[in-house]
Amino acid sequence: MVKIENIELGEFPLLLAPMEDVSDPPFRAVCKEGGADLMYTEFISSEGLIRHAAKSTAKLDIFEYERPIGIQLFGGNVDSMREAAEIASAANPNLIDINYGCPVKAVACKGAGAALLQDIPKMVRMTEEVVKATHLPVTVKTRLGWDEKTKNIEEVAERLQDIGIKALSIHGRTRVQMYKGSADWTLIGKVKNNPRIKIPIFGNGDIDSPQKALEYKNRYGVDGIMIGRASIGYPWIFNEIKHFIRHGEVPPPPDMAERVRATRKHFDFSIRWKGDKLGVLEMRRHYSNYFKGTPDFKPFRTRLVEAPTEKEVHEILDEIVDVYSTIVV
Repeated sequence: MVKIENIELGEFPLLLAPMEDVSDPPFRAVCKEGGADLMYTEFISSEGLIRHAAKSTAKLDIFEYERPIGIQLFGGNVDSMREAAEIASAANPNLIDINYGCPVKAVACKGAGAALLQDIPKMVRMTEEVVKATHLPVTVKTRLGWDEKTKNIEEVAERLQDIGIKALSIHGRTRVQMYKGSADWTLIGKVKNNPRIKIPIFGNGDIDSPQKALEYKNRYGVDGIMIGRASIGYPWIFNEIKHFIRHGEVPPPPDMAERVRATRKHFDFSIRWKGDKLGVLEMRRHYSNYFKGTPDFKPFRTRLVEAPTEKEVHEILDEIVDVYSTIVV
């Protein structure tokens, strides 16, 4: 049984990676149903949170069915991160996660996210203050290092464990790599197999099939796997991996009725959480992913993206089920 302090996650937990503009409550709802064992909010700016910015505060919304769930914070100022941890703890998640992995310029150029990989002493100070500021378990998500010459994840893991984090998720790329090339899990495996490391180590990067998940589980010995991009439009990946690990076979892919049902669940939650107008608009980015690989789907996609109302979207989804009822994609 893998545990983060007193949070039981199962024998080999599958985590939903926090993804900006993706991992909101509607998306998390379908991923939880799809088998995710632990999920995180989109990352939340510590500066926005302490200033009560509407966008940051809205990301604190969590729901009972999502548990266990973590609120992820990022920032470049130690005092702001400590204060943000206090605010986030009051929202009653199961844990607080710190983002030391985001590679985008808008974050890293402000000294936050993966930028902290260039200043390990500051990373340690910041983490220690967050640990002190909350009664909840604190976890960290990070990368191998800043670039090929500074892959310092082994040192980072030991130092962060020593000041109190309860789990570590490692993306197998450097900041300079962004999301290009292939993730290198070699150092993730070294961290996991370091006899000094006692906390759970979760691997992240390029897991896009049940076969690869089992291969990496066996090869690197990680306690669990964090999945990001492969879950977008395909929340079934979590249960497919679990089924493959247990039974050695991949279950049949979702048919069109199931794809539409999941899309509709996601869409309905978006409407409830964001309101009619924003719910319709922000759902448009997801249709291509839910129906990826469907033959001759472009006309339907165009209509879904252009549909201005909730009613019209539902009518188009009904039509999709009728047209593709005999096709498995």
